[in-house]
Amino acid sequence: MKIYGLQKMTLLDFPGRVACTVFLGGCDFRCPFCHNFELVDGTAPAMMGEEELLAFLQRRRGLLDGVAITGGEPCLHPGLPQLMRDIQALGFAVKLDTNGYHPALLGEILGEGLADYVAMDIKNSPDKYAQTAGLDSLDLAPIRESVSLLMASSVDYEFRTTVVREFHEAEDFRAIGQWIQGAPKYFLQAFTDRETVPFGNLNPPTSEEMRAYAGIVSGFVGHVAIRGMDT
Repeated sequence: MKIYGLQKMTLLDFPGRVACTVFLGGCDFRCPFCHNFELVDGTAPAMMGEEELLAFLQRRRGLLDGVAITGGEPCLHPGLPQLMRDIQALGFAVKLDTNGYHPALLGEILGEGLADYVAMDIKNSPDKYAQTAGLDSLDLAPIRESVSLLMASSVDYEFRTTVVREFHEAEDFRAIGQWIQGAPKYFLQAFTDRETVPFGNLNPPTSEEMRAYAGIVSGFVGHVAIRGMDT
């Protein structure tokens, strides 16, 4: 498996852990607000293979205690479970970021205890999911299955949404809250523009809008918070 990026230390990507972040390539979505689109469209070159990654982690034992695996979409890769096994064998906790579109592989990972933490994106309300994912149409059944798998599992997890003014409004968050009702944690994060974002003229919501959206979902979910904004 090819590794397309490595952040050697982070205190933000894996809650409660001093971790590194591993970036895998490819994605089945084309979100217009994606920060890592060079990993999605294949323009980014691979920087190492998994053996080199494992050698790096071997040298970081005692300095790091977690590895966050993100992308792109990691669950596109059939070899992901073995990579997670190898990382755990070195003594690291593993976090997985996923769009939820590959429930069979996610189920394998959850069933075998290969992830210590999972963060799954909820792109938008069901009616606007395909548009927000940058697709003409989208079968939501796999995503609904992944939501159900996480909510039935004993693995620590969160749902999260990147909020874009052009894609989200209050009623979307009511629909999201109803969809994930009973989940323990849900995070909102405002869109921020970068050079790698594929679509221009997108904007973040205001702080007041973010607080209002969080308030809507808080009626359905145990803990709701806004990342990257002082409350």
